[in-house]
Amino acid sequence: MPSLFGSNPSSSDPANDTVPSPSSSCSSSSLDMWNYFFVPILLCLTKELSLAKAQTSTGLLLPSQRGDGSADDSLISFSSCANADPKLYYRPVIGILSHPGDGASGRLNNDTNASYIAASYVKFVEAAGARIIPLIYNEPEEILFQKLELVNGVLFTGGWSKYGLYYDIAKKIFKKVIEKNDRGDHFPLYAICLGFELLTMIISEDKNILEPFSASNQASSLQFVENVNIEGTVFQRFPPNLLQKLGTDCLVMQNHRYGISPEKLQNTPNLSRFFKILTTSTDKNNKVYVSTAQAHGYPVTAFQWHPEKNAFEWGLPMIPHSDDAIEVTQHVANFLIREARRSLNRPAAQKVLDNLIYNYSPTFCGKAGRGFDEVYIFTQRQARI
Repeated sequence: MPSLFGSNPSSSDPANDTVPSPSSSCSSSSLDMWNYFFVPILLCLTKELSLAKAQTSTGLLLPSQRGDGSADDSLISFSSCANADPKLYYRPVIGILSHPGDGASGRLNNDTNASYIAASYVKFVEAAGARIIPLIYNEPEEILFQKLELVNGVLFTGGWSKYGLYYDIAKKIFKKVIEKNDRGDHFPLYAICLGFELLTMIISEDKNILEPFSASNQASSLQFVENVNIEGTVFQRFPPNLLQKLGTDCLVMQNHRYGISPEKLQNTPNLSRFFKILTTSTDKNNKVYVSTAQAHGYPVTAFQWHPEKNAFEWGLPMIPHSDDAIEVTQHVANFLIREARRSLNRPAAQKVLDNLIYNYSPTFCGKAGRGFDEVYIFTQRQARI
């Protein structure tokens, strides 16, 4: 019996070079005709099904998948890129205030004039697209405030020092930040952990306003204040699912012994006029404190928690390092630099280069298995401008 695709010769068939029978010729012609029409149709249907599947699963077709010539067009069309916004500055620089000490209880440098910046804050800023100039707290004030004119925003770090020269310099920088904004320059300030505590003391004009909390080495969630409006805040561009997880999962790192309760902030006129509370958190004793606040009329955001640690610190065992935790770090960093790009300051390029933190080298201190992984250490004789 002939097969579907032609005759199957047997030992009794004529030689292979004999003329085929009429029935065999007819079968072969029919098959050729079938392949001629069916195979192209099958290939076309396969391509369409593949495109439909790609569109259903991703909602987006790449130019090479569209089949409309757009892939070729995209290769030769250079004018389709949107122009950069001329109102924004795409080379922002952030000033980070150094903190007294070496960041390692004297193990790295016991010079009484030493100060440091944990490298995690530097990486945090760099990850969002900015560079850093260190504002060395105990360098001559005229030099420090000349450096302040080279930056587009400021960051106050965590630490322990709340009094003396460090407090005085932080207060003067904060005053300059407010003045710059009042003059029309959009000049952001991030205040993290100790930075938030310093702002609380400075704005309230009360050095004893802080309350004790037990939140050292603690991962926590963030509880958003009821009916809070996050438009224009650090949380505005967080995906909805990540905002939800912030309230249920421990995605932020707390490491502090002081803070302020929502009640005390609201009942202190200077603070309630300046800040609106965005989130609260609970310490190990179930005491509630303000964990995130934003100024009503200024680009000033205060965090009692540490957004920089998730991605860039490994010395504390409770620091969250999940995908979601890293995403939190990135969104918070992005907001600071997005705000800094709105600054009107356009510093001289060479002056910036002369004072960038790249003129210094970080010191690895993570071998002790605790504290910071890397720090930048400064002495007064290293001041630049």
